[in-house]
Amino acid sequence: MVALVTGIVTTVPARAGIELVFGTYAADKPSATVRKYRPFLTFLETRMEALLDEEVTINLRISKDYEASIDDLASGRVDFARFGPASYVHAMDRNSGISIIAMESKKGEKRFKGVIAVHKDSAIENVEDLVGLSFAFGDELSTIGRYLSQSYLLDAGISANDLHGYAYLGRHDLVGEAVGAGKFSAGALKESTFKELVAKGVPIRALASFDNVTKPWLARSDLDPRVFEAMQRVMLSADNEEIVKRVAKNGFLAGVDADYDFVRRAMKRSRDF
Repeated sequence: MVALVTGIVTTVPARAGIELVFGTYAADKPSATVRKYRPFLTFLETRMEALLDEEVTINLRISKDYEASIDDLASGRVDFARFGPASYVHAMDRNSGISIIAMESKKGEKRFKGVIAVHKDSAIENVEDLVGLSFAFGDELSTIGRYLSQSYLLDAGISANDLHGYAYLGRHDLVGEAVGAGKFSAGALKESTFKELVAKGVPIRALASFDNVTKPWLARSDLDPRVFEAMQRVMLSADNEEIVKRVAKNGFLAGVDADYDFVRRAMKRSRDF
């Protein structure tokens, strides 16, 4: 049984022993976020209990936006979290003691795609055709929804001044739906959400794609090393578990801070947008 109270979804009743809080933000609908993570967190509890020989309870805290989630981890209100790459960079700027537990794997790789989408019936054929048109971005702190897509547009010779207008819509699904409804000429969203929307009949198609690095799972700066090591051990050895595929389709890989230098460069580049 789970309950949602002031942004925290928690198991009821709580058990004695090690109590942890996992934090994330609702990149999609909050209800979908709960369905996605709760089974994996229960799996993680069970596996960690076997390693630590203690009962483990993991509560789920869903922040209202990227900024609140970053603040939760940097200040230690959550014990571990799943972030996008740009949010990780921002969190490290706030608290350099944050550690990478693992990175999500994409068929054994650390890169995947972001998509610039247009309406299915749009006459737009090239990114350069977006001059004078409108663009939908995601959250202002989103890796794909802002930083990487703006860097990509700049590389194509397009800045904010070259667009008729643009807006930040928050979630990836809202961007795709807005483009499909004709509210914007184009928009940036993650590839998995793009494919889900197309499957649901939203009339959008991919205009271009660009590289992104996979999401890190992070631990607060002063998390008990025993807990960190147990969590890392479970995640790095559980890639074939069906329950794991719900949050990381191809399991996890070991990660280091330098894996995110690619995103740091794009974030600096986007300042010129």
